[in-house]
Amino acid sequence: MHLTYKYLLLIFLFSFHHILQAANFEKNSQVLTESLENPGSIEKPSWFKNSFLDIAEDIQEARENDKLLMIYFYQDGCPYCKKLIQDNFGNTDIADLTREHFDVIAINMWGDREVIAVDGKTITEKTFSAAYKVQFTPSFLILDSKGKKLFRMNGYYHPGKFKAALSYVRDILKSTTDSGDKPLVSFREYYAKQPQVKASGRIHQLSNALQPPLNLSINARETSKPLLVLYEQKQCPVCDELHQDILKRPQIKSLLNQFEIVILDMWSEQKIITTDNQKITIKQWANQLNIQSGPSFIFFDSNNKEVFRADGYLKAFHTQGIMDYVLSKGYITQPKFQRWLGAKADALEAQGIHVDLWE
Repeated sequence: MHLTYKYLLLIFLFSFHHILQAANFEKNSQVLTESLENPGSIEKPSWFKNSFLDIAEDIQEARENDKLLMIYFYQDGCPYCKKLIQDNFGNTDIADLTREHFDVIAINMWGDREVIAVDGKTITEKTFSAAYKVQFTPSFLILDSKGKKLFRMNGYYHPGKFKAALSYVRDILKSTTDSGDKPLVSFREYYAKQPQVKASGRIHQLSNALQPPLNLSINARETSKPLLVLYEQKQCPVCDELHQDILKRPQIKSLLNQFEIVILDMWSEQKIITTDNQKITIKQWANQLNIQSGPSFIFFDSNNKEVFRADGYLKAFHTQGIMDYVLSKGYITQPKFQRWLGAKADALEAQGIHVDLWE
């Protein structure tokens, strides 16, 4: 495509995009509330890259500027996305760090715009999102110079953790993109050394959680209930909120009673027999499961097969949703959790039950 024509087309598309956003904002403004129930179309920072969504081209342009490509997966009406834009990218330090080291492009996980994937195939945004198994928004995928996954963030990270993740990619992972060397430390180890927001400093427990010695092998389990493995850490304000508020709510307590539950400290050297019958430390199992931070929910069915996981910051409705998704085996009929959850929310609203996603 001729260079001048290409940029004229880009200007047209960018202008048309903002016209549509304005229309969507007017349509959704009638239902916006302070509780972030339905943010509608969320304006993204002006410094995000205006891209033709040719991923290989975006990777090359990022590399020429000594940057990495960061793909931001979003959906309209996502309160966590609004919180990300306002609280994270609204922070000057985070915005400056991101702009200096990354080119950011936005992908609507349900969108129909054409994306040229790394392999040269032209697909839709939703197909591209599905290929990377995006289940939550916001999610971020950072690609290396060869188009391979370098780092991933699933779900909302609070500003301190988000900034630490960006710094980890800059300080630790970026140097490995050409050499192919493995990073010296994991993000979990890197993040543990960063200054933390004040927390309780303890691992919370539930009255019905399994206690040591822990044997999670299928032969040792005495129930057909699905298994919930909840990985946490002591310095974790989000873990505190989870136990002091969300897990105490009656509807969620009722769902918890339908699981076999174990709560694990991701740094513990205590021995455990895992779901696949290994006798290793809890910390080693966390490494095998690629647990990056707490809290992380890992769900196993009655045959000890992992069927779903969720990490990051979740409020009550989504916490209840992931439990119900596993208990109802919704993952069998609808592998896309957000589709399943959206249908559930619509059904509740149809019954006159109001859903506040941010409560």
